[in-house]
Amino acid sequence: MLADKEITMNLKGRDFLKLIDYTPEEIAYLIDLAAEYKAKKKAGIPHDDFHGKNIALIFEKTSTRTRCSFEVAAHDLGIMTTYLDPGASQIGKKESIADTARVLAGIYDGIEYRGFGQEIVEELAEYSKVPVWNGLTNEFHPTQILADFLTIKEHFGRLKGINFVYMGDARYNMGNSLMVGCAKMGVNFTASAPEKYFPDAALIEYCKKVAAENGSTITFETDPMKAVKGADVIYTDVWVSMGEPVEVWEERIRELSPYQVNTELMNAAGENAVFMHCLPAYHDLKTGVGREMGEKFGRDSMEVTNEVFESEQSIVFAEAENRMHTIKAVIAATV
Repeated sequence: MLADKEITMNLKGRDFLKLIDYTPEEIAYLIDLAAEYKAKKKAGIPHDDFHGKNIALIFEKTSTRTRCSFEVAAHDLGIMTTYLDPGASQIGKKESIADTARVLAGIYDGIEYRGFGQEIVEELAEYSKVPVWNGLTNEFHPTQILADFLTIKEHFGRLKGINFVYMGDARYNMGNSLMVGCAKMGVNFTASAPEKYFPDAALIEYCKKVAAENGSTITFETDPMKAVKGADVIYTDVWVSMGEPVEVWEERIRELSPYQVNTELMNAAGENAVFMHCLPAYHDLKTGVGREMGEKFGRDSMEVTNEVFESEQSIVFAEAENRMHTIKAVIAATV
């Protein structure tokens, strides 16, 4: 079955910058390929078919899951990696993005970028003759959504028709990417937050059109209890994104606290609903930022309570593992 898909779905040489660029069939293919690689990994079946290949990993923003996933995925495929941390590359400083792309493309078989504006990864792709993959930008995080969808499919056996609710700030990479992904894959997407935290109007319009073509809906609800009625998946992310100043915590806590995922909210959705989070999560005071903000504002958790995070409804660690399997699929399909 997979061999047939490989014959008809040729993604070799394609960039992976945002899900807008991919058809529902191509996204489904990557999810299925990830599941196949995951099964091989669990069964101890070697799949290191890419010996002699090398990829560059540019990280202008630090990471745990994305870096580890790219490195392990590449290793399993027989690919060597070079990690370039925020201080190890001249990109945008002493060397232009266009020149960096052309230099790296002459040495490597693929380039991953995790950093700031989407325009940076788009320019890297424009000037690179090898595939460029988006490991996270301010606007989009497509590899995370593949992992999310593989996890949902594993749990529910399907994607189409799933009722997906995103709680909190939906203006940036996670809200944008989840809304696009849900529209593409026929998943009913609801964002619940104050109106100022809704995504860009033009992107909403695009997603509503795509969702209609795929039999799903895009909706927005300021009342969190109404939003989660009938939800299959309740998803949230940190209230303050990477790179934002610590000063915004007070405003976010004040405005987003009603949208915290807690037991009351999960009960309103029902016992069959699952909780998801792209991580890291401020569900307790065991992190530096969580402890500092918790003590400052008198809270023991932020976007999700520890009770929900550690509950049987939480599938966050299966989701985190699937980052590696889906990234492996992206690398293998495009290299």
